[in-house]
Amino acid sequence: MPINKKKREQLLTLCGQLNEDDAVDPREFFRKKYRSNNSKALRLCKQVADTLSLVLSGQFGDEILQGLDVFSVQPGPGTRRLLVVIQPSEDLRGHTTPAQILEKLNSVSGILRTETANAISRRKAPSLMFEITWPNDTPVQNSDA
Repeated sequence: MPINKKKREQLLTLCGQLNEDDAVDPREFFRKKYRSNNSKALRLCKQVADTLSLVLSGQFGDEILQGLDVFSVQPGPGTRRLLVVIQPSEDLRGHTTPAQILEKLNSVSGILRTETANAISRRKAPSLMFEITWPNDTPVQNSDA
């Protein structure tokens, strides 16, 4: 809000120079900024990423699933669907194709969704879509689980 000329002259007599917080109501200036609605979705994605990383690294005896890293989890519209971007480890890239990885992920998608539902506090567990990406590349394939 701009300061009128008379108020500006009064303020100049009280202080040496004017700053942007002069003549601003302290209740407004120090008011806490509210988070956006997207912060809940990002917090959910972080929880899901942590859970999936733990489950993939330790729960399955399959070496393909143990060699996968959760690169990121991104919310879909309304957080009913989450896009899980998976990146295989370096030793797994040489002898595995993205189709094999997606096949393995689809076979255990029910277990992954159950573990995700146990870790988060939501009424309904979000459905997971998987995407495989290789380093320094674009995503290879999509799959809906």
